[in-house]
Amino acid sequence: MNRLQSLVDARDARRVRKFWGSGVSDRRQNLPQLYRFCFLMLGDSRKAQEVFHATLREAAQRAARGELPQAPFWLFRDARWRCLELDKDELQPEPVKLDEHDVAPQAASQIERLDPAKFAVWISAAPEPQRTALALFYLDEFDYREILDIAELKMTELSRCLAQGRRELQAWLDAKFPETRTV
Repeated sequence: MNRLQSLVDARDARRVRKFWGSGVSDRRQNLPQLYRFCFLMLGDSRKAQEVFHATLREAAQRAARGELPQAPFWLFRDARWRCLELDKDELQPEPVKLDEHDVAPQAASQIERLDPAKFAVWISAAPEPQRTALALFYLDEFDYREILDIAELKMTELSRCLAQGRRELQAWLDAKFPETRTV
C-alpha cells in the first residue's frame, strides 16, 4: 500500500504543480517547503505528512475540477488551517511567561547546531498565531508581506509575534548552548 500511496501522491504533486501558474514564484510555492511548514507547525513528522498529503489530495481534486484558487500561497493557508484543526484536540501548552533574551549575533549558528526535530517541536509548542509566524519566518522563503497574507495577521500582530518568539527562542538557545552567549 505504501508504494501505491507514494505513486498516487507523486501523481497528485505533478497535477498540482501543473496548475500553479498563478504568477507566484516557484521558489516559494514548492512542495518541500510546504512539508517543512507542516513539520514546523506540528513538530511531528507523522502528523506533518498527514496534513501535507491531505492538502495535496485536496489540491489535486480542485485541479481536476478546474477550481484552484488564484490567490498566491493558498496551499500554505490551507495547510495552516489543517494543522490548526489537527492540533486543536491535542494537549495545549499552558500560557506561561517564558524568559526572553535579546536576539544574539550568534543565534543563526546556535540554530544550525540544533536537531531540526527539536527546533520543530519548540516552534510547534508556541501559541497561535506566534507559531505560524515563526514557522513561516524560519522557512526563510517569505517576505513580511507574504507572511502577513498567509498567517492572516496585521503588521502589529506579526511584529509582536516575531519579536517575542525570537526573544523566547534566544533564551532557550542560550540555555541549551550557554558557552556561546556573550553579553
